[in-house]
Amino acid sequence: MTETRPVVLITGATRGIGRAVADALAEDHELLIGGRDEAAVAAVCGALPHATPFVADLTDADSVAVAVDSLDSVPGLAGVVHSAGVLGSGAVADLGRDAWRHTLEVNVVAVADLTRSLLPKLRAARGTVVVVNSGSGLRSSAEGSLYSASKFAVRAFADGLRQEERSNGVRVSTVYPGRVATDMQRELRDFEGGAYDEAAYLRPESVASAVRFALTAPPEASVEDLSIRPR
Repeated sequence: MTETRPVVLITGATRGIGRAVADALAEDHELLIGGRDEAAVAAVCGALPHATPFVADLTDADSVAVAVDSLDSVPGLAGVVHSAGVLGSGAVADLGRDAWRHTLEVNVVAVADLTRSLLPKLRAARGTVVVVNSGSGLRSSAEGSLYSASKFAVRAFADGLRQEERSNGVRVSTVYPGRVATDMQRELRDFEGGAYDEAAYLRPESVASAVRFALTAPPEASVEDLSIRPR
């Protein structure tokens, strides 16, 4: 790791918004590429100039602990971008405990636990936590209550963390994208029974530009909530 480039960890960095964030930061940041597929993580690292693997199953506490321990040589983190997530769709009448537990585990518990583990390094660098949320974190709809519940919860997590860590110099930003042209959008459109029209959605690169803005805001400023929608 070099001291001249800020270090940022990106979860879900092998595809979609996470990969776009990695590309947006690659030129002037040292990146920790998060993902659970070792080969996919290695491929992204090989394509970027200053990237190191951060391989972990975020739902497995032991896996996360090993990955965090591997960062001992990193004195401080300029940022962590929480981009990993799962969808979770269906009517309340059709969703059992396992569905609720899985979506909340990935979208909320994993985010909170990884952030907790990284707080000492974030405090040391007066770093920024960016949570990639969703428009579903602001409103819910029929057959979307599971996903929205997870996004409402991680919104509350970010709001509370912001207040707790302000005195420690850690900034907390939440980015709320509208529909984005990703694999998750394809999955959602399949569930909805509609066509996938990429031109109707935001590009991942557009969301990545919002994330970069939050990460690189001047040190006296904090971008707390940022919504980005298709025109």
